[in-house]
Amino acid sequence: MTQERPADRLMDKLLRAIEVSMKATEASREAVQEILRRGAETGIFFAGGRAGDGTAEASAEGFDLTEQDRDFLRSLSIRPDPR
Repeated sequence: MTQERPADRLMDKLLRAIEVSMKATEASREAVQEILRRGAETGIFFAGGRAGDGTAEASAEGFDLTEQDRDFLRSLSIRPDPR
């Protein structure tokens, strides 16, 4: 009988988290595509970001999207409005 290493338990947890994340991204993508098929437009509005919390940095216009934000939006076929 082999003994489970602590890293094995953490690796299993990480793999489950990745699988859930990928399923959620796919579900989001499918929902957006269904909205578009039905003739509606989609949009996401960001408001109230806190500077320095790692999600968005404050700028004169309000905030800047992080590269992770842009990757997520691209995965949903959404282009950020340059305004």
